[in-house]
Amino acid sequence: MKSLISALILLCASWYSYAETVYLTSLDWPPYSGKSLSEQGASVAVAQAAFAAEGHTLVVEFYPWSRAVKSASTKDSKYVGYFPEYHYDTSEFVFSDPMGTGPLGLVQNVSAPISYSSVGDLAGKRIGVVQDYVNTKELDEMIASGSIKGEAVPSDVLNIKKVAAKRIDAAVIDSNVLKYLLKSDASLSGVQSKVAMHPTLLQDKQLFVAFRNDAQGQKWQQIYNAGLKKIDIPAIMAKHLN
Repeated sequence: MKSLISALILLCASWYSYAETVYLTSLDWPPYSGKSLSEQGASVAVAQAAFAAEGHTLVVEFYPWSRAVKSASTKDSKYVGYFPEYHYDTSEFVFSDPMGTGPLGLVQNVSAPISYSSVGDLAGKRIGVVQDYVNTKELDEMIASGSIKGEAVPSDVLNIKKVAAKRIDAAVIDSNVLKYLLKSDASLSGVQSKVAMHPTLLQDKQLFVAFRNDAQGQKWQQIYNAGLKKIDIPAIMAKHLN
């Protein structure tokens, strides 16, 4: 009996010595992430569960998006990555396996709806985007070329207000984000009846953690991916999105 107890003590000591705390950055992007949300949002809940499945603790610190990305990219920073992010071409970061999806589309003014079935149909339109957000490759390329008149602002809330005021034709937004903001943001109380998602989505985007592309980032990418395989991602996401 004593030998069994000793073995258990050694096992526990070994586990705790192995357990680490990992730091990631994020932004207030409800219902996916946010300091004041239950479990800090759907995506954070997934990330917490994945790291916990591998015996580690996740600490998420929230910043404006540009700072969240920059903080995670800085060499020797305590942050090894940021999330939730869409996949894009980069040498600075390596991406995790998918950790859920988000339906990306356009919010439009209900009294001045736009007609489109593909991104090419948006040529010449004034489309709002959030500064430094990745959208879709085709849309971002058309904005960069000037084919679409992209107007960047710091937040989704500002884009919703601009659409409601008909200052732009539409704005890129995740439909879950739009639903959450229209319900919870007091500054949008007068526009709920003026805006709605266009029924045609741009893309059902996969969500990822972007880990810094160095030894530490790659180490945590592998640990995180192993943890994702042990949890029920759809169930965790649904709990927060529904």
